Amino acid sequence: MEQYLNTNHILYEAVKRAERESYLLTEEAQRAARYLRADFERGGIHLCSEKLDRVNQLNIEISQLCREFNENIIIDPGSVDIFPSSRIPKNLHHLVKPIYRATSSTSRESLRTNNTMKEKGFRITTDPHTLSSILQCTPDNEVRKMAYIRGNSAPRANLGVLDKLIVARHELAQLIGDQHYSEFSLKPNMASSPLVAMSFLQEMSKMVRPSADEEFKTIWNYKREKCGQTSGDLEPWDEAYYTAMMKSSAFNLDSSVVASYFPLHRCIEGLKVLVQSLFGATFCSVPLAPGESWHPNVLKMSLHHPEEGDLGYLYLDLYSRKGKYPGCAHFAIKGGRRVSETEYQLPVVALVCNFSGSHDPSTVRLNHWEVETLFHEFGHALHSLLSRTDYQHFSGTRVVLDLAETPSNLFEYYAWDYRVLRTFARHYSTGEVIPEKLVESMQDARKMFAATELQRQIFYAIIDQTIFGEQSTPPEDTSSIVADLKKKYTSWKHVEGTHWQTRFNHLLNYGAGYYSYLYAKCFAATIWQKLCQEDPLSLTTGTALRTKFLQHGGAKEPADLLKDLVGDGILRYNNGGIVPDIRSLCDEMKLTGRK
Repeated sequence: MEQYLNTNHILYEAVKRAERESYLLTEEAQRAARYLRADFERGGIHLCSEKLDRVNQLNIEISQLCREFNENIIIDPGSVDIFPSSRIPKNLHHLVKPIYRATSSTSRESLRTNNTMKEKGFRITTDPHTLSSILQCTPDNEVRKMAYIRGNSAPRANLGVLDKLIVARHELAQLIGDQHYSEFSLKPNMASSPLVAMSFLQEMSKMVRPSADEEFKTIWNYKREKCGQTSGDLEPWDEAYYTAMMKSSAFNLDSSVVASYFPLHRCIEGLKVLVQSLFGATFCSVPLAPGESWHPNVLKMSLHHPEEGDLGYLYLDLYSRKGKYPGCAHFAIKGGRRVSETEYQLPVVALVCNFSGSHDPSTVRLNHWEVETLFHEFGHALHSLLSRTDYQHFSGTRVVLDLAETPSNLFEYYAWDYRVLRTFARHYSTGEVIPEKLVESMQDARKMFAATELQRQIFYAIIDQTIFGEQSTPPEDTSSIVADLKKKYTSWKHVEGTHWQTRFNHLLNYGAGYYSYLYAKCFAATIWQKLCQEDPLSLTTGTALRTKFLQHGGAKEPADLLKDLVGDGILRYNNGGIVPDIRSLCDEMKLTGRK
């Protein structure tokens, strides 16, 4: 039978004793003892055996439900059949599958087989990537509508899975002694309670609403102008299409032209420029030992400092392949820790991406959003590689959830700053440095509809807080909750019968913690403006980032780290919790909603 850590009373008593005798320990060791004791108690070790068994059973159930939720997204992405095939633009044909149906038509779109006329059409699989392209690039309003509704109504099975997950998490939280899962989830974080997180989200919502409403009217007016209508609603399936058209018309941006300046090998060079300029370190290729790598395309590099020696090791697994973990992510393989007075266990991390194309780095080119994602994940990797904590428990990204995304959000700024881009972004064939005017157009296009995007993230975070918060009796249907919140916090319609939440898998891994993305956005904006913006590639900037923030991982109080890094004006105390100061983000986005 599996032995659960939360049933090991000998270890628990040893941790409590260490915490009581904390005068014998370093500050970090005291913190480790406190955190370990809290972890034991969050696992229910203080409960009677019957309740503890139920906690362990619920944790297994929650894990299985999360796996089922993700599997359903892959199994049932939804699909819609479109006839005739001419309704799908040619530049999207690579995303769709040709299909045929019997018809009496004699159009050029038909073909004759065994004296039966067959009309050609296309089947659109409405997975998020394909759906995004269809909504952005298809002029046919009905096609967009059908794809939007189908894509946001799959997988239907996840309605039941999500309901079960909410019930299981609620029961778990109540067994541990909390009112609901949101309270259980937020206790260890800076926010410390749902009250603090929700007040922050509502403040953000109020601040962004006027600008988001203006953007909504701009899109609506543009649609009327293009369609020659004086009336008619702006529908959810219109947003991506008309905003893309407006950006294209205003800035004449071609994504393939932008990508021509970001061959993958140059982007890797950009990561090397960052560590050299900021930290005086270099990445050196390291040969892999037999059996060390999980795939032949994996590269291994050491982060080397001329005075300190190797700081850690980074595996790069950059290309998409069948059966691989989807998306982009950073994985800590081994945390840094002090082994003895003279020996330190170096951190080992993996940066996993899914860049498509040839496996020859010299021919793969990235879209700019992929460059931004690479820099985001590299921010996580640096947090791990530069960490120098005594205990693995606090190494690198092992920090409270609402601080964890701050370094990654900060390094996204580096992917947009021309002073950084000109050091590595070069045309794949001519070697020309990316033109400053092109970067300015990219930056301007990014600012268009930025309030709408921020409002969307706030809306997601409020959904997350609400469904894992206080539960009504009988429980309210999640689709009704989403519809009500959309009406309250945005100007966009909810389409009856759709259930977008059934493939929002952040409800699994964040679980009442999605607000932390917005915490990170605010903290990163303040750090960028106060510390990095003036000279983003200076050793002085890098030294401050490393010694005052990154190297401490979770070994110090997050509020102390942030204030030590940039001084006052980065956070505020509210109802026993900590919230970010939103002024830097407001200034950056020119938002006027705040008083």
